[in-house]
Amino acid sequence: MKRDVKILAMSGRRIGGLLAVLFVLLLVAALVDGGEEPLHPIEQAVELPEAAR
Repeated sequence: MKRDVKILAMSGRRIGGLLAVLFVLLLVAALVDGGEEPLHPIEQAVELPEAAR
């Protein structure tokens, strides 16, 4: 019984460690990529009602 608990605790630590490593890799990928694009101006003609002219 105690051995099973040890095995489960070790696998829990291993899963936690893997999740931490995956999180760090995701952060590094986000920093390298930047995640931003340059701004593009939006230009459209807008028709105003007669009362606003």
